[in-house]
Amino acid sequence: MYDLHNHLLPGIDDGSQDIETSIKLAQIAVEDGITHMVCTPHIHPGHFDNTEETIQQALEVFIHALKEKNINLTVSAAAEVHIGPEILQKTLENKLPFIGKWLNKNVVLLEFPTNQIPIGTEKLVKWLLNHDIVPMIAHPERNTVFREQPQKLEAFINQGCLIQVTASAILGRFGSRAQESAETLLLNNQITIMASDAHNIEYRPPKLADAYAKVAELTSLENAKKLFIDTPKKISSSKFKPETD
Repeated sequence: MYDLHNHLLPGIDDGSQDIETSIKLAQIAVEDGITHMVCTPHIHPGHFDNTEETIQQALEVFIHALKEKNINLTVSAAAEVHIGPEILQKTLENKLPFIGKWLNKNVVLLEFPTNQIPIGTEKLVKWLLNHDIVPMIAHPERNTVFREQPQKLEAFINQGCLIQVTASAILGRFGSRAQESAETLLLNNQITIMASDAHNIEYRPPKLADAYAKVAELTSLENAKKLFIDTPKKISSSKFKPETD
């Protein structure tokens, strides 16, 4: 399976705090059947001021440790980018990290606040799309506005946004409301990919297998394969050359 949203890089956000933890998380991922991961630390000005340089440095440390421990996990990196005006400048400076490509356009993993949709978001999304950048909205099932007013999420989907749902949400691990929202998105065929959004060993580990089985039960095995393997593999193929060519 392919996991395109997780926080396994060591010491640069609220995910893994050190390389030892990153290695333990990587072992959990491999045991669960994950073969490829695009690591996506937060970029959130004032909270996590990551740059392409800090992310690349952490990725190199992680890759070295994986090789040293002989862990068979292929990793790359991008970011989970918090929505804000800084995105415009990063785009113009070619400093916006992408998790891959969709229909020959770059894909940015876009994080919304948990309880609102910032004013001007539709204009920002349109601007990104006009610059050949497709926003993938991270975990909308955990956003209270999207849960209570699903038509607002549908508006972004109609604009051209992709949707990433957290795997454990469909198992009820973010509460019943997030689970209900995730199931509705699934049954409405509005999910592009599912991912772990892993942060730690105890509560948010990098596991997808149980959710894969749940999705297969609710829809079909073919659909589970699409959401956990085929589509994320296609999107991230440019991040993993030559393995997925």
